[in-house]
Amino acid sequence: MDMTKFAIEATMIFSIVLVVSVIVTLLFNLIVHGYGVIDWETSFRISLILGVALPWIHRREKKQSGK
Repeated sequence: MDMTKFAIEATMIFSIVLVVSVIVTLLFNLIVHGYGVIDWETSFRISLILGVALPWIHRREKKQSGK
């Protein structure tokens, strides 16, 4: 059950970070380079890393405060 909650939390964070990073890369390319291109590689990579790291850090903080 604990792993299920972790997977749900990781999926939610992954989705949110993916949407935000897509918007940021689109706006950055539009403002700096003058054309609207989404950098999918960077957006997916950041989402994957933060989608796993943030729930893991959150779980560790909960364990440490419970001791």
